[in-house]
This record gives sequence, structure tokens and C-alpha cells, in this order.
Amino acid sequence: MTSDAPAVPDPLQPLDENWQRGLAVVAHPDDLEFGAAAAIARWTAQGKEIVYCLLTSGEAGIDGMDPAEAGPLREEEQRESARIVGVSQVDFLGLPDGVLEYGVPLRREITRVIRKYKPEVVITGSFRDSWDPEGENLNMSDHIVTGRAVLDAARDAGNRWVFREQIEEEGLERWGGVAQVWASGSFRAKHGVDTTATFDLGVRSLEAHAAYLRGLGSGDFDAEEFLEGFARQTGTRLGTRYGAIFEVFKLGLL
Repeated sequence: MTSDAPAVPDPLQPLDENWQRGLAVVAHPDDLEFGAAAAIARWTAQGKEIVYCLLTSGEAGIDGMDPAEAGPLREEEQRESARIVGVSQVDFLGLPDGVLEYGVPLRREITRVIRKYKPEVVITGSFRDSWDPEGENLNMSDHIVTGRAVLDAARDAGNRWVFREQIEEEGLERWGGVAQVWASGSFRAKHGVDTTATFDLGVRSLEAHAAYLRGLGSGDFDAEEFLEGFARQTGTRLGTRYGAIFEVFKLGLL
């Protein structure tokens, strides 16, 4: 006899929080705020140091606004969003929004940032082809490209013979201290973190992207409602009220 009851998702393992320095690398302003920001607020409250690196300024993300106007505005919104969750250092690499390409040049850019800030954990977004195992909700190219390049750059940073000009000419040092890369929002995630105490900060962080959110759909996007649905699902699997989900890629010991 078979049951028609829906399958119960497997419980999530808590993330290891025995680290001090983190670096978040994503493609666009708002990428971190759609799920990871509440977790980042938790970690900064623990005294951890986290830096944001945005590959683009999101200048192609608002249909009704020229990129020359949208880019600076979205940078301003991202800095305020980061401030809300306790992040003061926000770097923009100025790469072209919407047309990021995976390859050696992108790996070089991200490796440089990793060697500069020397994180123990690197956070990015899901780079799976879709947001669901059925493949119905497709991810976008910039996210896929970014995540793949982040994972490779985290290894590149520890090899003195890869992008050696950064060491020999730019004064950086090789950095092999990235123990793990965490991809937020992946349907293949087996780990999560309790964000019950910082959920409201995550909502405020997303709401700080006001110009971008106004351009979504009918313009009545509800940040709290959107985030709560996912946070509750993750919290159920963690045994908490709210949570954030991450796919873990281990590069070292942590």
C-alpha cells in the first residue's frame, strides 16, 4: 500500500559557526537579501567580520530606469542594506550586469578579493540550474556563473602559481584558508542556521532595496511575506521558528 502523504524533508544540520572572517560574493545588489541577510545579521551580532563583494552594480535590473541612473542608486541601496545587518565594507567590482561570463578573468577578479580579505568562509548564492529539484523555476545565468567562479576562486586563492602576478606584483599573499563555501538557497542544501532572532533585520535589509522592489511585477511586493515562507520551511527542518538554508562545499578543515 502506498501513501499519498507528501514526503517530509530531511532535517538540516546546523552550520559550523566556529569561524571569524567571512566574505560574501554575489552578482547583484539584493542577491544576499533574498534569504541570506538574516543569517549574516546573526553572525555579525556574534562579532564575526563579514565583507560584501558585488560583481556588478545591478544596473540592468530595473526595466524602467536607465542603467546609468540605476547603478549608483542600487549601490546606495546595497550599502544601506548591508549596514542594517552589521556589514560596513561593501565592494563593487563594476562588471557588466546581465552578461557575466564564467572563465579565467572572473576567477582572477574573485581570487584577488579573497586574497585581500582572507576569509575562512565564503558565502555566495545557489548556482544550481534551477531553484527546485524538478527544474521548473530556472536560475539565471549571472547567478550560475558567479557561484561556479566563487567556488573555483576559493581554491585558486591558495595556489601561489595561479594568478601569481597578484602575489609578485600587487603585494597580495596566497590564501589557502577558505575552509568552506556556502551557497544560499540551494535545493540541494543539507545545512541551515537559526535566524529567528534576526529575521526582522533580514526583512529590513531586503526592504532597503526599495527602487528595485518597486520594479517587481505589479509593484506590491511584500518582503516580509516572501521571506517568511522560506524561513519557516527552513526553520521546520532545523527545529526553530525561522532559518536560512545553505549548500556546503568543503575545501579545508572547519
